Amino acid sequence: MTLIAAKWSLDDYHKMIEAGLLDDRSVELMDGAIIQMVPEGIAHAFCCRGTAKYLRTILGERAEISEAHPISLPNDSEPEPDIAIIKAPDTLYRDRHPQPDDIFWLIEIANTTLINDLGAKRELYAQAGISEYWVMNLQTSELKIFRNLTANGYRAEISLNSGTISPLAFPEISIEISRLFR
Repeated sequence: MTLIAAKWSLDDYHKMIEAGLLDDRSVELMDGAIIQMVPEGIAHAFCCRGTAKYLRTILGERAEISEAHPISLPNDSEPEPDIAIIKAPDTLYRDRHPQPDDIFWLIEIANTTLINDLGAKRELYAQAGISEYWVMNLQTSELKIFRNLTANGYRAEISLNSGTISPLAFPEISIEISRLFR
């Protein structure tokens, strides 16, 4: 006998949320599967807050910085990236979550989730058409940047421990790698 897991649509997932079925659970929808999220540790929370604060000072009114809030993707997915840099103003998201066309780039902060962030999440974001994706490895203070999206995923992978990087959406901005990991 072959077991087949049920796939959930975004609409199904939203109905479960509205009905309160997921109230006591920290979950996200990835490719039709409801996935339990890893509890956020102290180092992760500290880095997320600091990175978001730093990006807000650099980007100003050019973008919104969304911390650990859902984004809606076309492949029956509604993950909650640690940081999403999205189009302003925030009123765009009064009646919906940000979608791929709203997203400049995404950041996941990895302490215990590195394998998932470099594997399943990277594939999910590439399939959804997210043009730039960053993974901050808290164990090594290394920033992995994925760019040059093709039909087969991200073609370019850059690893940095120091120096600066300019996001594709804002080439005039220089982000200090060391400030991300402060």
